[in-house]
Amino acid sequence: MSDTTSGWRKVRWAALAVVVVTVAVGAVLGSRLGKDPALVDSPLIGQPVPAVAAPNLEGGGSTSLAELRGNVVVVNFWASWCVPCREEHPVLVAAAEAYRDSGVVFVGVNYQDKPAAATAFLDELGRGPAGAYRYVRDAGSALALEFGVFGVPETFLVDRDGTIAAKITGPTDAALLKTALDAMLDGRRPDSRTEGSVQPAPGG
Repeated sequence: MSDTTSGWRKVRWAALAVVVVTVAVGAVLGSRLGKDPALVDSPLIGQPVPAVAAPNLEGGGSTSLAELRGNVVVVNFWASWCVPCREEHPVLVAAAEAYRDSGVVFVGVNYQDKPAAATAFLDELGRGPAGAYRYVRDAGSALALEFGVFGVPETFLVDRDGTIAAKITGPTDAALLKTALDAMLDGRRPDSRTEGSVQPAPGG
């Protein structure tokens, strides 16, 4: 076998190896793309919502989740540095508007962020309806610790009795949020699946 033939054979095998690796990587990445966000299992499901009062992001005063008992409450942990939070923000605002007269209250918990940056985020992307959407600062990460938050966005749904009924890890979408809220307003607990990812820190 000539050196030339042997050399071409090595080139062909190397090219084939590159194709195989490319296809494999594409398959792995492709399996993650297009995945719908999902309600995920959490040890907090079925537990009372933490009785922690958090200072309001704007306007002074504070908000206690326990005081919102009697409403279905959507607790969303977010941050101005969180890329997926920008993606889901319009969904949350639209849902708050749609369900404002149905006894649903949204609480946006600003996570490991600067108040000025959080306010600028809302100035740019808009705020939910007054009264139906409250924004609070998580001073000392007290609420994040109580909820066991790993990163953002993470969203918890609390039933009218003040019990955590569901958790969404990663950015939610309109269909998932509507399905979950409709179930809870009907007195049912949304089904859980395992999916979704979060951003644990700026640049993470």
